Amino acid sequence: MPVSIRDILLYKQQGRLITALTAWDALWADMLDQAGVDLILVGDSLAMVALGHHTTLPLTLEEMIHHAKAVRRSVKNALLVCDLPFMSYQESPQQALRAAGRCLKEAEVEAVKVEGGYATMVATVATLVDAGIPVLGHVGLTPQSVHIQGLRQQGQSPENQDRLHQEALALEQAGAFGLVLEHIPDTLAQSISQSLSIPTIGIGAGAHCDGQILVTADVLGLGQRLPPFAKAYADLRSLSSQALAQFCQEVRNGQFPAPRSSPP
Repeated sequence: MPVSIRDILLYKQQGRLITALTAWDALWADMLDQAGVDLILVGDSLAMVALGHHTTLPLTLEEMIHHAKAVRRSVKNALLVCDLPFMSYQESPQQALRAAGRCLKEAEVEAVKVEGGYATMVATVATLVDAGIPVLGHVGLTPQSVHIQGLRQQGQSPENQDRLHQEALALEQAGAFGLVLEHIPDTLAQSISQSLSIPTIGIGAGAHCDGQILVTADVLGLGQRLPPFAKAYADLRSLSSQALAQFCQEVRNGQFPAPRSSPP
């Protein structure tokens, strides 16, 4: 049976840890779905992984919908969520409603993810939920704020820890069905997770969240640099490079394609 938002909420109650990974096209989405991932995120990290940008900021809503459509064609079991790209939702709750509505209508995702827990974003989440659009929140390190935050761990001072905790509570109150906690201290993530009835999905937030998410390119060792909180479970970059180089060599040496035997 396909994973639903109700299932994700139930997993927290049951103590069943949630698995989440990112996808940017139909090929990888199919492999993730076959592997049994609970939640697949069409993340704005595709700006860097698939489109060659240095940050997530250049990604447009049109590009996000294009990639989400491709992912949707392969996903049969996992809950499918997509990021709202930078400046497709920050202007007003009404702008966010239009962008999120397009993602659900055109790409047929089941939910959207937005970054930040400040007052205006809480109002945006409430507006989306009131319109019947499920929302996954995201606090801590928010990559769309890279020019303000940098890539540093967030929530290091007591004041910032209290602020992030209050933002998490406010997003739950606004109707978010879950929260991504990114690059915050383990103890803060544990405290937030214990105080919420909705699940937390950590990335660089320790082992006490209700689930974990990573960028699939990092998990497979496809990128050139690995974030300090990620783990590569394979080195597909090296394997792929070797295979591609061997193909080029065999073509140039006349080894591929091999001569076909003549029919008898």
